[in-house]
Amino acid sequence: MRERNGQRCLRGETWDHRSGGARMMQASADDVRGSSSMHKLVFCRALHPEAMALLEAREDVSVTVLTHEFRGPPLQKELAAHIRDAFGIMVGLERVHEDLLATAQRLRVISRFGVGFDAIDIPACSKRGVLVSVANGANDLSVAEHTLMLMLMLARRAVEYDNSVRAGTWMIQTGRRMHELAGKRVLVVGYGRIGTRVARLCAAFGMQVMVTDPAFPTPRIAADGYIPAPDLWAALPEADIVTLHAPLDCTTRGMVNADFLERMKATAWLINTARGGLVDEAALAGALAGGIIEAAGIDVLVREPPMADNPLLKLPNVVLSPHNAAAPLECYAKMSHRAVMNLLDFIDGRLDPGYTVNPEVLGHPEGVG
Repeated sequence: MRERNGQRCLRGETWDHRSGGARMMQASADDVRGSSSMHKLVFCRALHPEAMALLEAREDVSVTVLTHEFRGPPLQKELAAHIRDAFGIMVGLERVHEDLLATAQRLRVISRFGVGFDAIDIPACSKRGVLVSVANGANDLSVAEHTLMLMLMLARRAVEYDNSVRAGTWMIQTGRRMHELAGKRVLVVGYGRIGTRVARLCAAFGMQVMVTDPAFPTPRIAADGYIPAPDLWAALPEADIVTLHAPLDCTTRGMVNADFLERMKATAWLINTARGGLVDEAALAGALAGGIIEAAGIDVLVREPPMADNPLLKLPNVVLSPHNAAAPLECYAKMSHRAVMNLLDFIDGRLDPGYTVNPEVLGHPEGVG
């Protein structure tokens, strides 16, 4: 339960800003019928207080917050119950599909709390004139830092040594290898905002950085000071570490399969802080158990949370985190701000198409999709 201007906000309640204050009322269709200029916004994630203040300062929006949790399971049923008369929604991991859109005749804009949009049916949104926006730039640094953390944990066997100290075993030498990152050759798969940040951090650690991304020409990558790798398959045997930063779509789903892994060095590590669907988890588990590759650092899985029988959970050469690369407080504040501003800027008619996935809805030819 949270305090907001002296009022308690419960699950499924709305703040009405028409009175200039935060008058709390139960969410209903009347929220948007009272005034043609009133815009009902539904949020599937709790917001940072600074982002909430942006909404409270507006007299033309009513706000329905479906949860007080920053992270949690998708609120699919709750969203379906409140989307019917919504002008805009902010979604986390919730799926936005044709059937849901069919019930939302007033919906005009979707703001994604994050940068991935594989859970949103973009063609269906475009057909209905619904703009989809993402929080570009808000989580780049956090995810890049998390990527380096996973590399360092594998290099220095951090989990193993932490456990040994807690168990009373002072293992200074175990016969197992530790490594420096300096001098290692890393292959960055995907050179968007996060991949670019990762490349910079790896270079700062003294690593040799290879970059592969069909959307970026070789001269651009070379000009940034990295080794272009236009042929992914040819680059895999050269890399000590392969780190994934590609979007999940029909061309990348399951790209890390048995063939991909067999091309990697037996001493190589795989890092995934992008999307779980990029990896065939059964193939990865087999490669790790069979010595095809040495280790993996994984922040994202196909099913989250994973089933208890997921073989990756039982392997000692895997470091796992619960899809929290973008969870630092600073990142939470930045993503909240960007997600809210995308909605408000759309209402005000000034949304930068660079934050949009289907900019044709705005009449612009280019966005992030």
